[in-house]
Amino acid sequence: MIRSELVEKIVAENSHLYQRDIERIVATVFDEIIDAMSEGDRVELRGFGSFSVKQRDARRGRNPRTGEDVDVEEKHVPFFKTGKLLRDRLNGG
Repeated sequence: MIRSELVEKIVAENSHLYQRDIERIVATVFDEIIDAMSEGDRVELRGFGSFSVKQRDARRGRNPRTGEDVDVEEKHVPFFKTGKLLRDRLNGG
């Protein structure tokens, strides 16, 4: 599902709301999640899961084309951990 499909589904279930308002709400939710994560905060959506940021330390890597050793800088990567409700539904529970 992509963002526009999510908006369409919400519009279909809430005909009393304007599509532009729902688009703004969805964009705001995503923006707030991104903003919180960029500040290093954890975002938890009960039953769905939690978003956090993990730090990957600097390391020595290898260029797959040339086989040459390269330095890989430290970086921060997004991490998602499923909530119990989501995990149970995926596994037929």
